[in-house]
Amino acid sequence: MFTGIVSAVGRVEESMPQPQGVRLTIHAGSLDLSDIRLGDSVAVNGVCLTVIACAPPRFEVDVSAATLAVTCGLQAGDPVNLEKALRLSDRLGGHLVSGHVDGVGFVQGFEARGESWFLRIRAPGDLPRFIARKGSITVNGVSLTVNEVSEDCFEINIIPHTRAVTTFAGMKPGDAVNLEVDLLARYADRARQWPEA
Repeated sequence: MFTGIVSAVGRVEESMPQPQGVRLTIHAGSLDLSDIRLGDSVAVNGVCLTVIACAPPRFEVDVSAATLAVTCGLQAGDPVNLEKALRLSDRLGGHLVSGHVDGVGFVQGFEARGESWFLRIRAPGDLPRFIARKGSITVNGVSLTVNEVSEDCFEINIIPHTRAVTTFAGMKPGDAVNLEVDLLARYADRARQWPEA
């Protein structure tokens, strides 16, 4: 589990094809890897990945073909938001994030409004039904609060700090982004569908 509070921005340095996916070498930037062990989880652009090798300041992960098919932003050269897995003693600064991406959205607009930035994203398929005004959503691993929701889009206000310490600094219209809806919304929807006993 994660919180959606990004610890550092890294970069995918290498992508090596594997029989069932790719192996990524990631430069961790300022992320402290001293407590990372083989088998630990790291969220990379919102995708929960297992560390298979670690030689600071780099670590390696395998990404399955199934994960690659439903995510974006994991190509060689891509900047990536990084977060180590949550410990039970940690503060929950964002919201509970599983690192299981629900779909890829597309940036419709990203523009300055005063000191903040206005971000509008089109969500794919049936994801909008899981997105609520003033609810939480994860965009490329960043926990954010939804300001408005329409039929297939949602809007977020990005504060200067968040833009400065994430990959959002380079975001532009047309960019693809990994989306993870709030866990509670998923379970509420599942409970609604379950037949009464």
